Amino acid sequence: MEKEKKEDIFKKSEEFLQLFQKTKEFMEELLNENARLRYKIATIETKGTSSDTEYYQKQLQELQHNVKKLINEKKELEEQYKEVEKENKDFATRYVEIEEQNNNLANLYVASYQLHSTLDFSEVLRIVMEIIINLVGAEVFSVMLFDEKANNLKIVANEGLEDHSNDIIELGEGIIGSVAKTGEPYYINQSLELSIDIDFLHPLACIPLKIKEHVIGVICIYKLFVQKEGFSAVDYELFNLLAGHAATAIFSAKLYTQSERKLSTIQGFLDLLTSAPT
Repeated sequence: MEKEKKEDIFKKSEEFLQLFQKTKEFMEELLNENARLRYKIATIETKGTSSDTEYYQKQLQELQHNVKKLINEKKELEEQYKEVEKENKDFATRYVEIEEQNNNLANLYVASYQLHSTLDFSEVLRIVMEIIINLVGAEVFSVMLFDEKANNLKIVANEGLEDHSNDIIELGEGIIGSVAKTGEPYYINQSLELSIDIDFLHPLACIPLKIKEHVIGVICIYKLFVQKEGFSAVDYELFNLLAGHAATAIFSAKLYTQSERKLSTIQGFLDLLTSAPT
């Protein structure tokens, strides 16, 4: 009985040792597997972090590139905006100039129509003076005509030059005489206007009145109105148009007046003959 008991205890011990051994092996396998899994996880995490870092670095580089690109585009747009803004200002300025030019040309057209609508010499001179005042903006000026017999220039109309109304300029004498002789206009720097007194022999501008190449007189401008700083590009065009139209109107009116006088003289002579006693 005792022997059986000992054998039973030995058997159980054996079984326990086997179970313990299996448990030990199982634990070792678990520990090895755990170590292997930890290593694998660590490897995966390490690789994953490196990959993420590269990914985010790549994304960051792309973002920086896009930001730089957007900044350059912004600069280009700002430069284009400045150019467009400048062009708009230029267009606005040019529009104002063209509008002013159109208005002046329209006014000159009306004035030219008025010039050619009458053959009365004094009326033509009055219209010429109105044009010089209203379109050119001259405050002090004179209109001089060339006397072919005397070979000199005499004032036939003026504004602000009453003291010089009887002055005479010989052909080729000074600025005015040279303009009448050559037919070339004369202009002076407008900034000098405020620093000099009115000098009859030295106008700010002297425009020849020409019919083709034949000079019949000149328009001399000595002073502009306060609100007018100086001659503009439109003024020079006005001078050219004014010179031609005014010259034609003045010359036609003068011829008509002379012919009227001659006709009146002849008519008076005929009336005298017909009324003479037989």
